[in-house]
Amino acid sequence: MAGELNPPTLAKPGGHYSHAVVANGFVFVSGQLPITPDGVKLVDAPFEQQARQCLANVQAALEAAGSGVAQLVQVRVYVDSVENWPLFNQVYAQWAGAARPARAVVPTGPLHFGLKVEVEAVALAA
Repeated sequence: MAGELNPPTLAKPGGHYSHAVVANGFVFVSGQLPITPDGVKLVDAPFEQQARQCLANVQAALEAAGSGVAQLVQVRVYVDSVENWPLFNQVYAQWAGAARPARAVVPTGPLHFGLKVEVEAVALAA
């Protein structure tokens, strides 16, 4: 049984999707862009601020599902440039703490709205 989640701690989805779906013991978090809960796109913000907002959004989606960073299984990161990878890795390590899920980083070129980073994740459900 799948349960769709669009918590009020995240901006309304910008398309036909849910921020997270709980299914078969897992939480699948849709790609989270650096968009604040009130819908502000951090287009002009420094990369580090954009990365922190993406990760905060992932965490909000996980927590709405009763899960959390410690339950992460897999994380996929899209960056506009591989040059941003070292800074993302630093921000991510602080955010993830002891959690070390499987992870991929995909340099993509420009992302939607001109943003610099997007993060999606899979975690164990509560």
